[in-house]
Amino acid sequence: MPPRPVLPLLEWTVAHHILGSGTAGEYGHRGKEWEDTPEHGGERYRARSKGPERDGYYAPLSCVPFPQPTPMHAPLRQLSLLAGTLLVGSLSAQLGGQSAFRLLDIPSSARAAALGGNYIAVRDGDLNLGIFNPALLDKESGKQVALSYLPYLDGIKVGYAAYAHHLDSSRITVAASVQYLDYGTFQRTDEVGEVLGEFRAGEQVFQVGAGYPVDSLFSVGANVKFINSALDTYRSTAWGVDLGGTFHKKKLGLTVSGMVRNLGAQLSTFTDEREKLPLQVQLGVTYKFKHAPFRLGLMMEQLQRWDLTYVDPNATVVIDPTTGEEVVDKITTVDKAILHLVPSAEILLSKSFMLRVAYNARRRQELVIPDKPGAAGLSFGAGLRVSKFHIAYGYSQLHLAGISNTISLGVRFADFKKSEG
Repeated sequence: MPPRPVLPLLEWTVAHHILGSGTAGEYGHRGKEWEDTPEHGGERYRARSKGPERDGYYAPLSCVPFPQPTPMHAPLRQLSLLAGTLLVGSLSAQLGGQSAFRLLDIPSSARAAALGGNYIAVRDGDLNLGIFNPALLDKESGKQVALSYLPYLDGIKVGYAAYAHHLDSSRITVAASVQYLDYGTFQRTDEVGEVLGEFRAGEQVFQVGAGYPVDSLFSVGANVKFINSALDTYRSTAWGVDLGGTFHKKKLGLTVSGMVRNLGAQLSTFTDEREKLPLQVQLGVTYKFKHAPFRLGLMMEQLQRWDLTYVDPNATVVIDPTTGEEVVDKITTVDKAILHLVPSAEILLSKSFMLRVAYNARRRQELVIPDKPGAAGLSFGAGLRVSKFHIAYGYSQLHLAGISNTISLGVRFADFKKSEG
């Protein structure tokens, strides 16, 4: 079996434990209790999310309910949960459990979700992109409100609200946003199933960013954010910084952006162990044709680590019948490069309507099931302007067990003033 790419750990847990161990129909039917270790208080809980037949677990890092089709020993369950709490991101499996606050990596903008997850290289005044790459913030982003909502996996809810304002005197555009992730309400029981009460879990990101045009071609920007995560009585906070730079040549239709995201550290920890933020280096390029209604894009993500491949230690060993040696598939430089690339396209049918599509090869290789490949890795969406409102929809299939549907709304107050004038 060929080596697999490194999995985003939420996706890996779902794909491996839900799909890899049985059919999709087993999802959510056989959760097992999780015994807490003495260093975490010595208590023993079974966390069950509200809803039909949804058993799950929780660990100090997060509270995503992960059903387990097959029983596991307590130490193995704890390790699995530790990995599963890391939300959609792309650090290597070898780094699993060493970073937290994976809300920072969820593509909660509908436009970004439709275009592969990380879309950082279009400068057209869209605040839904500017809050993630502050170098895109400009005068057109000013006096704009952006809202987004994503009903994520298994009842998890993600969303944000943002506002931007342009300062004419300094040519700086500032933006503030609040992003949230709600894991929902869980029922706490003891080892015999007696209900002890309920608890909630969630994360929030409070962010302030600014963009500044160095000249007519180059702009820079930075975000400063405070992150809070709460799981019942477990709490952790952190600070983080995003740094971005953009080159934009409107006459050529060319935009190039680079980013370093999630530089920072924990301020307070869940336990005695200090964890890292999900650092990521990104580069993006888009090109808009002058005489055709297309914008092509190529995003390059997870550049802080070149080799994203993963060798499955549980893979079936294939022996060559002639030589008697193990058959090993070689991984080429091209194979490694493809895992970083996300091609995309926007079809600009008019100023009021556009279609979007992207393909994430790494996501597909991580989550595809050979017998049922489906559309894993494919994402698409649309943008629509209705009166003064800009509405965007993004669809992304993560795996057979779940998809994401994101809706974003943008409103420019300047558009209302133009109408009044």
